[in-house]
Parts: sequence; C-alpha cells; structure tokens
Amino acid sequence: MPQPTNPKKRALMPSSPLRRALRAAGHHRSTVVQVGKEGVTPALAQQLAEALLAHELVKVKVGTEAPEDRFETADQLGAAAGAQIAQILGRSILVYRRHPEKPRFEPKPEGEAEAKAAPKGKARAKPRAAWKPKPRPRARR
Repeated sequence: MPQPTNPKKRALMPSSPLRRALRAAGHHRSTVVQVGKEGVTPALAQQLAEALLAHELVKVKVGTEAPEDRFETADQLGAAAGAQIAQILGRSILVYRRHPEKPRFEPKPEGEAEAKAAPKGKARAKPRAAWKPKPRPRARR
C-alpha cells in the first residue's frame, strides 16, 4: 500500500474494514486517557498500555495545554504503546492494539480457530427463519 503524501495522514493505520469498524465502535466510547501539560510521559504510556490491555480500543483526549500538537502526540502514543492510531478527530485520538488472548475486532489466527472448533458429533442449532414484515392493510377509498 502506498504511503500517504499528506503528513497528517501518516499517523493513521491503513484504511480497511477493520479501521472502519474501530471508528464506529470508538464513536460512543468515553475518554479513558488524557494528555496534559507535560505531554506524553512514561507514566502516561504505562497507563495507556494498561487501558489497551483492558479495553483493546481506547479514546485519548489531548488537552489544549499539551506541548505537542495532536499529530505529534498520536505518533508518540503509537510508538510508546506499540499500538495503531485508528482516528484523529479534533483533539481526540482513537488508539487500537489487538488483545493477545481475546480479540474483539479481529478474527483469531487460523491455527487457533481450528483448535477450538466444535466437535463433529454435536448437532447445530437450526438457523432462524428470515424476518418477514407484516402485511399492510389496504387503504380505503
């Protein structure tokens, strides 16, 4: 995939269905980590790593008094936590790192999926019938 020519876009992960799903899931999330007047510190990076382990997708708010702009802060956060930046919207940054054991947004690698497949002897549940709308009453004349 070609690298973006716009320097503001270089911090973001490549556009994909995963990024679209992350942006949709992150819309309603509240801010978990805040960057203050000291900027990105080792303590903040540790807090972000713990939040990513717990939530997998974290919204970070960059304060107005932060020393770097939001794009530099996003670069530093991604590098410090070993994560990807899904979105920068205003002063909010959406940070993603795949959970090592229970990923919510990405499927597990193929080797793990085969090991936990359902046994062949059990019957599967029948699929639900397709939803059908109720017939509309005819209009009177």
